[in-house]
Amino acid sequence: MLIIGIAGGTGSGKTSVARSIMERMGDANAVLISQDSYYLDHSELSMEQRERINYDHPNAFDNELLLQHLSRLRDGETVEIPVYDFTVHARSSETETVEPKQIVIVEGLHVLSDDHLRSGLDIKVFVDTDADIRILRRVVRDIQERGRTLQSVVDQYLMTVKPMHDAFIEPSKKYADIIIPEGAENQIGIRMLTTLTERYRKHGKL
Repeated sequence: MLIIGIAGGTGSGKTSVARSIMERMGDANAVLISQDSYYLDHSELSMEQRERINYDHPNAFDNELLLQHLSRLRDGETVEIPVYDFTVHARSSETETVEPKQIVIVEGLHVLSDDHLRSGLDIKVFVDTDADIRILRRVVRDIQERGRTLQSVVDQYLMTVKPMHDAFIEPSKKYADIIIPEGAENQIGIRMLTTLTERYRKHGKL
């Protein structure tokens, strides 16, 4: 099994890069796991308390559970991944069944920020996109998909998103084996990564 970790700032295009690889590999050969699914559950808190949590800090994620799931997938086991509801800042009662595949892609903000999580990755990728493009994508996504207001998106960006990016995400770029500027727009970078993945799929080695 080959596990690829794809990190990058909010709105960098890491999900689009991951999906591009998935399209080329096919569902029969690869599976995509989002680190967002592993936000710690705070359903015991009030909505007001949940809204004050810093969701852009590495400690907001249950990386221990993610690592356990990656280890079980390597062992050929099926896992039940949490489903996170961003509209209420809590985990859903549902889970997603994920079966082991030859290629496992893990994408998320802090995939490269945690040294233990990095140790479970075979290829480490960082998607590097200009900050102005990233914030515009974040605004559109959070308003259209997560039910946020423009003011709440702006406040969160200034209070936690940018400071956490500067403190944790940008420095994690040094751990990347491959850096892909401009995300899914960089077709050459995606082809290079896909070629490595396809070589592993066919020959069992990079």
